[in-house]
Formats: sequence, structure tokens, C-alpha cells
Amino acid sequence: MSMSAMVVATVLLVGAMVVAWAVRMRTGSSGWIDTIWSVAVGLVGLVAALGAAGGGRRWLIAGLIAVWSGRLALHIGRRTHGAADDPRYADLARQWGDGFGARLFLFLQIQAAVGVVLAFAVHLAASAPAPFPGPVDVLATAVVLTGLAGEALADAQLRRFRGRAQPGSVCDVGLWGWSRHPNYFFEWLVWCGFALFALAGIADRPVQILAVAAPALMWGLLVHVSGIPPLEAHMLRTRPDAFRAYAARVSPFVPRPPRTASQGAAVHLEESP
Repeated sequence: MSMSAMVVATVLLVGAMVVAWAVRMRTGSSGWIDTIWSVAVGLVGLVAALGAAGGGRRWLIAGLIAVWSGRLALHIGRRTHGAADDPRYADLARQWGDGFGARLFLFLQIQAAVGVVLAFAVHLAASAPAPFPGPVDVLATAVVLTGLAGEALADAQLRRFRGRAQPGSVCDVGLWGWSRHPNYFFEWLVWCGFALFALAGIADRPVQILAVAAPALMWGLLVHVSGIPPLEAHMLRTRPDAFRAYAARVSPFVPRPPRTASQGAAVHLEESP
């Protein structure tokens, strides 16, 4: 992306998150924040892809980013409509107290900066210098589609579980029996796929390696900052016994077969001080 394109992308994402902040402060429903972010990143990513000199590859990348954005925004929007506030943002509201409005504004501008990094990765993916289509394109497409399908499946399984769940229970069906956060894992996998596209022809354009910043950033945020930690803290407060038993069996992020009861007990003892 040119410097001017980066400036435009930044301005658009900053503006979108100002709107998201205003919507949250007016409605009290934080789910619309992630809905607006998904749409904004999708639109900026679409422009970043189509603005690349990548021939057929840019159209493929544009289509994939549009599917990612549309699915995620529709899912979060449907989940948000008529539901209680997102527990992560509700916890922030309690922690920040009277300063919630100002601190949320700054927090959302950090999300805008994340969106700029993701859009830049999409641009690098669409402008990879290797001939299209190539083996890397096939592999990268498979990774992105696997991520999209896995995240959609995880969301659908959680939605069905919530429709019939008993109070205080924890979803451990399907993918949720292999990972405590399969939706986050497959979201991260989508960005691994976009980074992989960018590596096609990296020998001719070493700057393409910067695309790995997208999955690296998403890993850090989802696993260590705004994804798993606040959500699991909420689960421990609201259903401590059920969640501890679940956490002893099931991987926190990367899907893998659940542990047996004896393995879970051993891990719990190892993690205790």
C-alpha cells in the first residue's frame, strides 16, 4: 500500500471505531463494536486487495476477505441483537468505572490500529509477485477456507448449545470438546492463510514477510489480551466448578483430543502453585 492509501485506511478505521464507541455509549450494547469493526476491516481490506497489482490473485483475496467480513459481522450482529452485553466489555465497564467512556474510546482506537495491520497484510497477500495461480495459492486458499468453515461451525455449535443449555453449564460439544476457544483458533487460522498468500514470491520481494504480523498480532490479542483472558475470567466467576473441570480436560486454543480425567487432574496439580 502506498503511504496515501495507508493514511486513508487509517482515517476510515479510526472513524469507524468512533462510530462504534458512540453506538456503545448510546445503546449500552458492546456487541455492536465488534460488528462495526468486522465491517470496517472488511471494507478497508477489500480496497487494499483490489488496489494491489496482483492480477487474478487480488480478486481471490478480495473475495475471501469479503466472505470473512460478511460472515463475522452477520454472526456478531445476530448474536448481539436483543442479548445481554458482551461480558468482556461489561467487565471493563466495572473495572474502569466513571472513566469507562474515555478509556473505551482509546481502547477502540487500538482496535483501529490492529485493523490497519490486517489491511496491510491483505494488500501484501494480493500483491505477491509469484505467478498466479501457484502451489502457495492453493495451500493458502485451503487454510483460509478451513479457518472460515471451522469458525462458522464452532459458532453454530455454540449457538445450538446455548439454545438448550442448563444454567451454569459449559459448552463442550463438537469442536468445543477439543478447544475451549475454537472460534478464536480458526479466526487466527484465517489470518495465517492470508499471510501465506503473501509469501508467494518472497525471494523477489522480501518485504512480503511483513504479512506475518497479522497472524502474530491476532495470536497475541486472542490468546493473551482481549480474547481468552477476559472471557475465561468471566467463566470462572459465573460457573467456577464446571469451568475448572472443563479447563482440566480441554486445550485452551489449539484443538486436540480432550484429556482423560486422570490426565486433567495431573495437569491441574502441575499448574497449581
